Amino acid sequence: MAPKAEKKPAAKKPAEEEPAAEKAPAGKKPKAEKYLPAGKSKEDSGEGKKGKKKVKKSVETYKIYISKVLKQVQPDIGISSKAISIMNSFINDIFEKLAAEAAMLARYNKKPTITSREIQTSVRLILPGELAKHAVSEGTKAVTKFTSS
Repeated sequence: MAPKAEKKPAAKKPAEEEPAAEKAPAGKKPKAEKYLPAGKSKEDSGEGKKGKKKVKKSVETYKIYISKVLKQVQPDIGISSKAISIMNSFINDIFEKLAAEAAMLARYNKKPTITSREIQTSVRLILPGELAKHAVSEGTKAVTKFTSS
């Protein structure tokens, strides 16, 4: 029986093709190579050394804080995981808006640092009416407690 024709690896680009002299003999298949993203080596991906496991990247959420605040406000009420996910998205969105506004205020005043003053002003600008007043008073209380300790 005649040997089957070899297929070229699909992952190789035309510029990376091997010269005719270095090709594997007709009877043997070439070893499959794993292509890693640019800038990564086998040591970086955790494949080079035996016994190493991939480290799962942690995702930071406000889940525990949402639960703690809920228990302070309504001790007998629980919250579903979907509701926590929605609240987490809401908190991230408000954080981004406040940080962007505070950064613009610092830039307008030609200051390199975002201070509590910029945060307080951004809260007053972004949050509506009574909510802004409560947020400013809670923030002032928190900063006072932090600086006194």
